[in-house]
Amino acid sequence: MIQPDTVTSVMRALADPTRRAVFERIVQSDEITVVELTRGSSVTQGAISQHLKALKQAGLVCERPEGRKVYYRAEPRGLEPLADWMSHYGAFWRDRFADLRQLLKDIDP
Repeated sequence: MIQPDTVTSVMRALADPTRRAVFERIVQSDEITVVELTRGSSVTQGAISQHLKALKQAGLVCERPEGRKVYYRAEPRGLEPLADWMSHYGAFWRDRFADLRQLLKDIDP
């Protein structure tokens, strides 16, 4: 069963383009720090930290503290609610396209 609250939190977290870009950078690396995420971007370290907080609350990233540094990595299971939601609607659209295909055949044999 798809949990609406979980899907909503994942969608909200990924709706922001900057946050989505931060998530994509995390996905592309094994682990990455806030300093590394800030480097090469036009976003402040404080803003990156806020984006990371939202991603963490949505279950999309996890952190590993080591001394004074905190390393972030993608949490693969975090996208499962969104994938489940999309697969549900994928089946819906497949059925609708099959119905449309049949209707078009009936109209123009």
